[in-house]
Amino acid sequence: MSFRKIAIASSLTLLLFGAGYAHAGTTGSVALTSDYVFRGVSQTNEDPALQGGIEYAHDSGFYVGAWGSNISWLSDIPGDISSSLELDGYFGYRGKAGDIFAYDVGALTYYYPGDFPDDFNEANTTELYVGGTVTPIEELSLGLKYSYSLTDLFGYVDSDGSGYLDASVNWTFTPGWTLNVHGGKQWIKENEDFEYTDWKLGVTKSFDNGFSIAAAYTDTNADEALYTNARGTKIADGRFAVTFAKAF
Repeated sequence: MSFRKIAIASSLTLLLFGAGYAHAGTTGSVALTSDYVFRGVSQTNEDPALQGGIEYAHDSGFYVGAWGSNISWLSDIPGDISSSLELDGYFGYRGKAGDIFAYDVGALTYYYPGDFPDDFNEANTTELYVGGTVTPIEELSLGLKYSYSLTDLFGYVDSDGSGYLDASVNWTFTPGWTLNVHGGKQWIKENEDFEYTDWKLGVTKSFDNGFSIAAAYTDTNADEALYTNARGTKIADGRFAVTFAKAF
């Protein structure tokens, strides 16, 4: 059986993974979201997800981390499949060039434990990424990141070499309140019909005790027929999600 995945899977939270520069030490987060949306596509059939991660960053700029979430997109595929967890591991290097530019390069592996048919094209994926952030003023950051898959991308057949471009704007328009804007393009090698662009508009309220609440609306131009799962859910259409998080 050849498998073409109808959903794109997972990501790290902005707290743990991004193009910005981070101070040395150990950081982490736990989060509860009403819908796990990654690159514009629901990973949980529009159901809630519990997520968490931890990262260690060295004074030199090198870092390593892990992140996890419940998912359902694999078990939503017809067949003898049992998989409800995503575990990610990553490492990289962050640095600064001048006062306003920060960069981030690294590698990330998405791992999906479970039981699959013998002829199933595995969803496990490894990507390399490079990103940069410009902060012209303290309240505003402009980011651009490109991810390149070394393996088949989340189960798409013959899709190694696929790429994703992520552009973002984050503006703290008043203390504790940040406007989040994102636009992305997913290329899927040898599976062009599944390619799409996505965008997000949201706002995050941060508190001094490490808690935050984020609300965002996302949408894509993905082919609706290709991105409707076996349960009849349109997993790449417009959606609103709320996330509660605690940083530590």
